[in-house]
Amino acid sequence: MRKLSYFVAVSIDGFIGDRSGDGGSFMPFVDEEFLEFLKTEYPETIPTEGRRMLGLEGLENKRFDTVVQGLGSYRLALDAGITSPYGHLREYVASTTLDKSPDPNVEIISDDLVGRVRELKQEDSGFDIWLCGGARIAAQLRDEVDELVIKSYPVLLGTGMPMFDGGAGAETVISEFALDASRVFGNGVVVRTYRRKR
Repeated sequence: MRKLSYFVAVSIDGFIGDRSGDGGSFMPFVDEEFLEFLKTEYPETIPTEGRRMLGLEGLENKRFDTVVQGLGSYRLALDAGITSPYGHLREYVASTTLDKSPDPNVEIISDDLVGRVRELKQEDSGFDIWLCGGARIAAQLRDEVDELVIKSYPVLLGTGMPMFDGGAGAETVISEFALDASRVFGNGVVVRTYRRKR
């Protein structure tokens, strides 16, 4: 069975971006060392446009062949005029308001997000599934997340969008994960990989 991996950038106080989910404050930390790490370990997480600009179109997928994201995350690409931000992957966008996909490579999941992700996990592709964001769909898929890859950037945002946003009144539910790997970069970024304890 395929894993669902929440590969996400966060501030050291646990926010994936400002209130709109924009993580632009993390971009200055994508230096040569960190970009080399992404190219080597997680090449498919570099957006198609970024790959084109960096001359990396030929990079093969290493871990993921599918990406799942919410409309808020996808909206950042749409606002930039990009309808398929990860064209080198199968793209799924969870949305109850976007009734038609603006791109043939993007499938809209309008209901039963958990059920659809469970179907994707059952596929035998040899690759895992990347949960790109945002916080609300991460909260909906919390019990389906098998792995966390947390890229912690050395900034405090003070407020913003948390990693998991279950909304006001959400119950506290503890899920345990084991630390599998940790890597510290010269710019202060720390990447930690956790697997769910079953």
